[in-house]
Amino acid sequence: MLFVALMILPGIFGAHMYVLIWLSRRRDGLLARQRETIASFQVTATDTDWPVVTTQLPIYNEVAVVERLIDAVAAIDYPRDRHEIQILDDSNDATRDVIDRAAWRWRDRGVDIKVVRRSNRTHYKAGALAHGVTTARGEFIAIFDADFLPGPDFLRNLIPLALVDAKVACVQGRWGHLNRDETWITRAVALGMDGHFAIEQPARAWNGMLLNFNGTAGLWRRSAIDAPGVGGWSGDTVTEDLDLSYRAQLAGWKIVFHLDAEAPAEIPADVNALKAQQRRWATGSIQTARKLLGRVWRSPLPLSTKAEATLHLLGYSVNLWMLLMAVIGQPLLWIGDPDLMTAWFGVTSAIVVFAAIGPSLAYMLARRRLTGKWPRASTLIGLITVGFGLSVNNGLAVINGWFTRGGEFVRTPKSGSAGAARGVSRYRAVRSRVWAIEIVLGVWCVAQWVI
Repeated sequence: MLFVALMILPGIFGAHMYVLIWLSRRRDGLLARQRETIASFQVTATDTDWPVVTTQLPIYNEVAVVERLIDAVAAIDYPRDRHEIQILDDSNDATRDVIDRAAWRWRDRGVDIKVVRRSNRTHYKAGALAHGVTTARGEFIAIFDADFLPGPDFLRNLIPLALVDAKVACVQGRWGHLNRDETWITRAVALGMDGHFAIEQPARAWNGMLLNFNGTAGLWRRSAIDAPGVGGWSGDTVTEDLDLSYRAQLAGWKIVFHLDAEAPAEIPADVNALKAQQRRWATGSIQTARKLLGRVWRSPLPLSTKAEATLHLLGYSVNLWMLLMAVIGQPLLWIGDPDLMTAWFGVTSAIVVFAAIGPSLAYMLARRRLTGKWPRASTLIGLITVGFGLSVNNGLAVINGWFTRGGEFVRTPKSGSAGAARGVSRYRAVRSRVWAIEIVLGVWCVAQWVI
């Protein structure tokens, strides 16, 4: 039965992806209404109708990309007296000098831009955001990570969707890709991210499910962040964005997703940087699940919403099941009753194949919906390879998430890559000794295959 469980559990997540594909079918009426709301407000609103927005830029040692970020945000088309920029700088290297020069340059041009520094990095990004809110003058808080480049119309496209309903806590835009064609890894990861933003987020947002703010390229209503039952930014998980999103929605607030609002960002091209990013996401999502799943199931939400939220928060655990399948799946066949194994093998194999096709189909449809073109087979194979390659890294992060609270926010080093040009980061990604386990597991899998 252990063998059957190992095969069926990943199948549940695969079936979940088919459901999300179905739920994410283009809602032309909904998208049309969003576009109409935006266009109508933009045409009729005067400068005084636009609410005050504080754009927060949480920064820690990002010398390669911080100046272009500041330039992009300062150039956003929004009434100047209603747009405040806060650079939340926790840096301790040359990034500080770059920030000071850029801020002075834009302040000299009349832009309301402030540099906010703390005496320590308590709670990392969550702490910086919470500290900035205490002095922010905006009714809404926009957030951009260091490697993002929002377009001039980003705020004007999101604000109308936030104003249409007083219970909208957050409007999330879509991530684009600055360096998708830099390496085969960036092409693969870009395809995976497209699956999240063109399949998963629309499915949840358009069907009343719980979705997440992605930590950047979005807009928060300030009053929702510290509202009763929400409690503000918290550092007890390393995915403060997911944590706050769920707490806000459980308290009755809404999150809106706008597929058209794209802000491109840099994809990690370095394997160790990608691993660091994935470790943080995997650990934090499980920490959030441990923290909030009880509240989800005690809430008055529909059963279908609770079930989807559970699969959402536990999504990274599929890496652990993949890891266990690789380690003990074949030995269980050797030691089990031959007749029983023969009876179950066909069924469980079909489940595994069924589960494996679901994500691949989602990624293909996502790219088709966003670009009108199907992804290349090599890109899909690359994504599958990256997914399997990260299973040890992410599986161990899942275990860590179950047994830890909070932790260091290990930021992903940026190189300033754009287009197909290869960038070189001056920061080294955090390395672990997981590679040794990966090699041993690879040899073990090859041995099983040969046998």
